[in-house]
Amino acid sequence: MEPMTETQDEPTLVLDKPAAPHPQAGALSAILRAPVQARTWKEFAYLITAFVLGCLAVCYLFFGFGGGLYASIFLVGIPLLALVLLGGRLWGWIYRALCRTLLGTPVEAPPAFTRQRGLFGFLKSAFTDRASWRAMLFLLAQFVLGVVIGYLALLTVAIVVFIAISPIPWALFDPINVDENGVEHHSLMQIGTFYVDSWPRMLGVSALGVVGCFALPWLVRGVCHLHRLLTVWLLAATVRDRQLVELRASRRAAVEDAAATLRRVERDLHDGTQARLVTIAMALGRAEERIAAGGNATDLIADAHASSKDALTELRELVRGIHPPALELGLAPALETLTARCAVPVELRVHLPKRPSPAIEAIAYFSVAELLTNVVKHAHADRAWVSVLPDSIRTIAVTVRDNGIGGVLPPAEGDRAAGSGLAGLAARARAVDGTLTVHSPTGGPTVVTILLPKGDPQ
Repeated sequence: MEPMTETQDEPTLVLDKPAAPHPQAGALSAILRAPVQARTWKEFAYLITAFVLGCLAVCYLFFGFGGGLYASIFLVGIPLLALVLLGGRLWGWIYRALCRTLLGTPVEAPPAFTRQRGLFGFLKSAFTDRASWRAMLFLLAQFVLGVVIGYLALLTVAIVVFIAISPIPWALFDPINVDENGVEHHSLMQIGTFYVDSWPRMLGVSALGVVGCFALPWLVRGVCHLHRLLTVWLLAATVRDRQLVELRASRRAAVEDAAATLRRVERDLHDGTQARLVTIAMALGRAEERIAAGGNATDLIADAHASSKDALTELRELVRGIHPPALELGLAPALETLTARCAVPVELRVHLPKRPSPAIEAIAYFSVAELLTNVVKHAHADRAWVSVLPDSIRTIAVTVRDNGIGGVLPPAEGDRAAGSGLAGLAARARAVDGTLTVHSPTGGPTVVTILLPKGDPQ
């Protein structure tokens, strides 16, 4: 017979989950908070500033272009028109600063003005400056958006606020209106024959004004949204401008990388191979003198022979640093040779249906070599993984991963100088319109991914 056991249910603590806020409650809360939010007051300040600047901009366009066209009769107006046109860049800077400060939207500036030499070069540069013409178009649009629509919006704000506080001046100043029958009414306003001349009517009208005050922020935000769109559309750097900046930066990075490679080759030749060749020449010279004197120069010839072998080895290493001979067989065999010589065990995976261009293969090879060197020196890792796979139809992804300590900082965005380390790899990748990304949390793992275009396949 089995012993009976008494089972007692343990008390269970059930915690009520907080109910999700109702969408209508969230909308009501946003409406009630809108009049006192800092965003509303900043946008209201922007409308006032844009209205004032719009009036000044209209005067600038009228007197600047009008005076320049009039003075063009005497040829003095042509340079004046150029200066007025370039002044649009200053207006653009002002509006971008306002958009960033008051509207919370940073706007990327277009490239700086580049002038050609001489007076005619300056005039040609000024009249063909796209950023200046777009700024002039923006100022013309400000006449409609900043002055006309801005005036209507500010007038609406003033009227609604006055209606909301109308009981105060009605009680303090005792205004009197006389109707067509000569009857006096204690009233600030009237709608046809309806006079607001009593406390109930005044409080009712004031209540409508208070309700309108909660709707005003959304009117202000709507107008400011149009300002924001116009600023981004006409005063920001275009796609063409960004491509031009990236092209110049890529060209500068390529030139700097080539110069750094030439300096390295020159230094290696001067400090290594050239010194060994001098040693060989001196040894052969002493051997010649000893043989001429009837002595034995076998040891000197042996030293010269050994030095020549070392010089050949250094030359091979130098050539390998410029263009590895293994790349003649393809990127996969070259990386197999590279990873096999690494001090850390490396797992390699290469899958390229079509062979990239030689320049892309060289960049991928040297990037992997540099990253594996960093793994050995700094990562404290005992294993690494290298993969070269297609990322899309036109790009390949070169990824180096290790199980080290992590904490690697990505290269700075503005650092475009060619050199060693991640900054040099990023600059080399940008030279062919590639990118470099680093993911390295503290404790690891570190993953460096380089996206490169395939280029013209072989």
